[in-house]
Amino acid sequence: MSTSFDVVVLGAGPGGYVAAIRAAQLGLKTAIVEDQQWGGVCLNVGCIPAKSLLRNAEVAHILTHEKELYGIRGDAVADYGQAFARSRAVAERMVKGVHFLMKKNRVTEYRGHGSFADAHNLVVAGEDGNVETLSFDNCVIAVGATPKLLPGVRLGPRIGSYREQILQEQAPQSIVICGAGAIGTEFAYILRSFGADVTIVEYLDRLVPLEDPEVSAELAKAYKKLGVKVLLSHAVKGMTEDAQGAKVYAAPAAGGDEFVLEADRVLVSVGFQPRVDGYGLENTGAALTDRGAIAVDEAMRTSVPGLYAIGDVTGKLMLAHVAEAQGVVAAEVIAGEQTFPVDYAMVPRATYCRPQIAAFGYTEEQARAQGYEVKTAKFPFAANGKAWGLGEAAGFAKIVADARYGEILGAHLIGPDVTELLPELTLAQRWDLTASEVALNIHAHPTLGEALKEAAEGISGHMINF
Repeated sequence: MSTSFDVVVLGAGPGGYVAAIRAAQLGLKTAIVEDQQWGGVCLNVGCIPAKSLLRNAEVAHILTHEKELYGIRGDAVADYGQAFARSRAVAERMVKGVHFLMKKNRVTEYRGHGSFADAHNLVVAGEDGNVETLSFDNCVIAVGATPKLLPGVRLGPRIGSYREQILQEQAPQSIVICGAGAIGTEFAYILRSFGADVTIVEYLDRLVPLEDPEVSAELAKAYKKLGVKVLLSHAVKGMTEDAQGAKVYAAPAAGGDEFVLEADRVLVSVGFQPRVDGYGLENTGAALTDRGAIAVDEAMRTSVPGLYAIGDVTGKLMLAHVAEAQGVVAAEVIAGEQTFPVDYAMVPRATYCRPQIAAFGYTEEQARAQGYEVKTAKFPFAANGKAWGLGEAAGFAKIVADARYGEILGAHLIGPDVTELLPELTLAQRWDLTASEVALNIHAHPTLGEALKEAAEGISGHMINF
């Protein structure tokens, strides 16, 4: 049996289901195919359940580390099992929302494994055993990525990636986390807040090594206070496991004696690689980049007419909101509508460790490398009344700007709920508002957002409260 569509979307993660919705909104007959997790990694075993666990961890941290600050009396126990159950309920609720959106927008769902027969036909082996061929004028490939593993490392009962860790119903007594990026630092906070002995091993010389160096230093102070052990500039040489626990063999990256770290569990969080195998991509003729991703142009077109790719499989910024933006671009290009290509340099980034990290654009060093005359201003949350009221006055808001015109080139925030503050600055940057124009905007008092106003005033040389 064969069915024809204007657009077939392969993969129902954040990019895929958004592409399908937008294509249907633009009047295109649209289908979507998914064989594993509707809503993708993000809704099922990533962003959404992780944020639920992080919220429970914040409460657990208050109960175990800050009872006196908040006037809490008596004994209270933070139950990780209940936190896990809540995270799964939140994930399931969001997944149901995806199916609702498909029905609302009249997108045809196919539940099964899709594999390309050629560049215009996708064979779907359904969950019910039926096999159907979908022919299409256009296809959007949104199949995501798979976790990278260190050389010689195999996953097992006690050695896992983010997926295995987020599905653990109880917190381990101890864990070694290999990698200090977003996933590693978020799980470090979660598990330490529930009492686990946490050690992070990072090959580079700082935590969250892709962020501004001052942000890394601030997070290191917070994690030292939290009791997270951090081994920077160390390489993981191997790991083993047995019924009693796991061992990680590590050594200084610059050379030195190898030593052993023992723990109940190991989390390997060293990045992702585009998923290009297992669905017949080779039958389409689509070209790959040198790094093994599907090559796309700014309109998300592959090298094959009618084939588009979005999300992690393109090897761009592997973030859910990037996939969503790419999905909209692909759908609008297919429909012949005006669209706005993604400016990857200015995409916001959010890390939900504690304190939170939010950033976009260039660091000071990157801006200078681009040829800008750079001016920066940094306002500490220690001078923000709302932050003190929350009991979270660590961190700062830092703006990087062009010294001549005040053009905003980037921002780097670490502190309470800073992921919610970033859109003001990314909106200003997108529509060419200068730092002085941001500073003229009246911000309600007391709010965390006042830190952005103060930092913007600092670019102009007249910060008020610091």
